[in-house]
Amino acid sequence: MLAPSLPTNIPSHLGLRLLRATLNVRDFNRARQLFDNILQPDPTTCSTLISALTAHGLPNEAINIFASLRARGINPQKPVFLAVAKACAASGDALRVKEVHADAARCGVTSDVFVANALIHAYGKCKCVEGARRVFDDLVVRDVVTWTSLSSCYVNCGFPRKGLNVFCEMGWNGVKPNPVTLSSILPACSELKILKSGKAIHGFAVRHGMIENVFVCSALVSLYAKCLSVREARAVFDLMPRRDVVSWNGVLTAYFSNKEYEKGFSLFLQMSRDGVKADEATWNAVIGGCMENGRTEEAVEMLRKMQKMGFKPNEITISSILPACSFSESLRMGMEIHCYVLRHWKVGDLTSTTALLYMYAKCGDLNLSRNVFNMMRRKDVVAWNTMIIANAMHGDGKEALFLFDKMLLSRIKPNPVTFTGVLSGCSHSSRAGHLNEAYKFIQRMPMEPTASAWGALLGACRVYKNVELAKISAKKLFEIEPNNPGNYVSLFNILVTAKLWSEASKIRILMKERGIAKTPGCSWLQVGNRVHTFVVGDKSNMESDKLYNFLDELVEKMKMAGYKPDTDYVLQDIDQEEKAESLCNHSEKLAVSFGILNLNGQSTIRVFKNLRICGDCHNAIKYMSKVVGIVIVVRDSLRFHHFKNGNCSCKDLW
Repeated sequence: MLAPSLPTNIPSHLGLRLLRATLNVRDFNRARQLFDNILQPDPTTCSTLISALTAHGLPNEAINIFASLRARGINPQKPVFLAVAKACAASGDALRVKEVHADAARCGVTSDVFVANALIHAYGKCKCVEGARRVFDDLVVRDVVTWTSLSSCYVNCGFPRKGLNVFCEMGWNGVKPNPVTLSSILPACSELKILKSGKAIHGFAVRHGMIENVFVCSALVSLYAKCLSVREARAVFDLMPRRDVVSWNGVLTAYFSNKEYEKGFSLFLQMSRDGVKADEATWNAVIGGCMENGRTEEAVEMLRKMQKMGFKPNEITISSILPACSFSESLRMGMEIHCYVLRHWKVGDLTSTTALLYMYAKCGDLNLSRNVFNMMRRKDVVAWNTMIIANAMHGDGKEALFLFDKMLLSRIKPNPVTFTGVLSGCSHSSRAGHLNEAYKFIQRMPMEPTASAWGALLGACRVYKNVELAKISAKKLFEIEPNNPGNYVSLFNILVTAKLWSEASKIRILMKERGIAKTPGCSWLQVGNRVHTFVVGDKSNMESDKLYNFLDELVEKMKMAGYKPDTDYVLQDIDQEEKAESLCNHSEKLAVSFGILNLNGQSTIRVFKNLRICGDCHNAIKYMSKVVGIVIVVRDSLRFHHFKNGNCSCKDLW
């Protein structure tokens, strides 16, 4: 059926009735045709159509209606400017706001406080503080909405201190804030963590009967949460007559940020019991809270539940959950999240992309990190630092220095993290063996040397078998961090390698006296969806017989290629045959052998160890990579080792 034709030259009073009838059935195309046929639409007719289009998510069409008035020779009046200002705010287009502002000035309505307030609000929504300030400064009479709109504009545009200044100026001018003012300025106190000012606003709200306003209370909860004043946040929350999801999220965040995981998770469960529907921010708070408190498995489980409930992870979710892949070294899960990012066009988000490149580096794939970094259109200091640190942890100091130079050429200003990353990269790949010079350098440092400095020297002493400097370094480390077992174990290993059994025994006794236990060594790798963990002499695996038989065969092939077990790394005073047999049971050898057995067509296996890799194992894995013809990546407590064709990326300076 054809729609009936529209009459032409419709009088204004009849046109408004017909327009409203058309808008009631949401036939916006016909409404536009009808509007164009109204001979001289009055302000009410114009504002009705513009407001309806904005309300139904068509702000650009609404602005086009306004623009058509000029072509028809119709001068807009106050109601029309109020309606189109709201459309501009919804569109987020600052250029459109400026055009409407210019038209309002031409028509002489910018001095009207209501029109001015609408323009300030529109500029604020478009993140244009200069335009908002210009409208504000041109006003002679300003009401509470004017002041609130300007202060809110500053806060929302990332200038919380300027927003607070406007709020204070408002008080000096004798204008009393309303609940909207308070709820819009409290986030500035949260952002700046100015608890004193926030408490003063809280007192004002109590004295003037605004404390029952749900938006004011939610803002107060968020303030106390950001300032880690958990008890105050909970007290405001408990006194609220009505709670919105924002206030629940505020208390959740407060608990998780203050390391009170159990209370936070309990409150999350209470939300469900009370019938409060969690939103996207709730799930992000819980996932982030799990991660902040070391509950990586729970974080992954919450991500699954979030998706089951119909919520799609956003940039905040992704940047929160990616560290879980890094902690668990789950490259497969990280790649799945990367695929999600690509599918949902979130590649432009700087935080998510930076988290991705760090995840790949932590999971042992530096090439994928580089790919992500090279595809980033914009790189801030955090992105550059992350890539420098990624190369440092993989022992590529040359690349770390190259990136540092490129960063400077890109006019990105380095920060202390940058220099730490570059120095770390150099320490892993450029050790020259000048231990005495290094010791003198540490002694001449203008500040007190840190544990990192002494630890680097102790590590070098192990490589170059300098027992005397090792003792000096270890003594300093025992003073700085007396409860770190790694320092004791490093010195013990150096003394044992030098066959100083008596002195090594004294270190064991010292550890026992101080109640310091050596962390048991273990290695792990992921095969399919499962993580397999190994300890020295491990026979808990269902395929342990097959594994040990395979390892024996592999060792024979390695010996034919030139491998000789280095029994200096066996830390017991036993005979040579027992020492050689003991070396075969080390966790990293078992993990690598298991990975080779389960290659499934892959050319790279990745193994992770909680302690430093054993010297003999390091040598053995070089031969494994040569005999089997694959790339073996091993991450120990210090760095990544890339074994290929019988060589290691660390050049044996690990």
